[in-house]
Amino acid sequence: MSDPHPARHAQDKQDKRTFLQKVAEFIHPGPDSKAELIETLADAEDNDVIGAESRIMLEGVIRMADQTAGDVMVAAPRMDMIDIDAPYDEILGIVIDTAHSRFPVYEKERENIIGILLAKDLLKLQRAPELNLRALLRPPSFIPESKGLNDLLREFRGNRNHLAIVIDEFGRIAGLITIEDVLEQIVGEIEDEFDIDDDSAGDIFALADRTYRVSGDTALERVNEAFGVHLKPSDEDQEFDTIGGLVAHEMGHVPKRGESLVLGGLEFAVMLTKGGAVRWFKVSPVAGDGKPA
Repeated sequence: MSDPHPARHAQDKQDKRTFLQKVAEFIHPGPDSKAELIETLADAEDNDVIGAESRIMLEGVIRMADQTAGDVMVAAPRMDMIDIDAPYDEILGIVIDTAHSRFPVYEKERENIIGILLAKDLLKLQRAPELNLRALLRPPSFIPESKGLNDLLREFRGNRNHLAIVIDEFGRIAGLITIEDVLEQIVGEIEDEFDIDDDSAGDIFALADRTYRVSGDTALERVNEAFGVHLKPSDEDQEFDTIGGLVAHEMGHVPKRGESLVLGGLEFAVMLTKGGAVRWFKVSPVAGDGKPA
């Protein structure tokens, strides 16, 4: 005999919630927005349902859904790039100084990116100098600034490219973005073997050799106060909020690791750069002859 109410049984099979679960959901409905969902995660942490690290990662996943490549990319002026016609020693110096694993390669002008060079591929030139650098280049991946990070992460995983060139609405190079930049939106900043561990809060640290480690985004006023100096730009029409901005201006380019500059009787040596900006300086007082005291 056929069932007189087949639709009812199908609905019962689909909805396996208990009566108490339905009542609880009626009394405490789920979040209706991302902001409410994030508040729910905070409540879950307060009630020891999830840990702090889990909450931070889940929040990162939620917020990432609204972010685009343009939001987190390294801007074009800060991109570390390689000229295809540069001598091998110059290219090797860039790779060592920046410590990146991948580099956009351009020809004639920076807007003309012809490929991506993997740092490890330079080892092939050591064993076979007759190889042409062009033969080592990987095809570049170009994406619009509006590319969502969720879609970009999916592409990175699918095509095994870990770097993409970001293009603005006019077809110009806007910047670059790596898979690390995307993942950091979820898990926070990813440190590597070139990064300096910083478990302490603060921006100026005394080192054992009587020098100091100073964060590049330290306020200029704080540096002046801490070292008893009065650092200011040589061009009085310019103003800078951070020591990193002042040093970059005085050097005339984005500083690279290993470079140094003397200002106000202090030597600022670049210890680490990240995202095209100085993260840490090593600061030493200099003697009258310009050498470290």
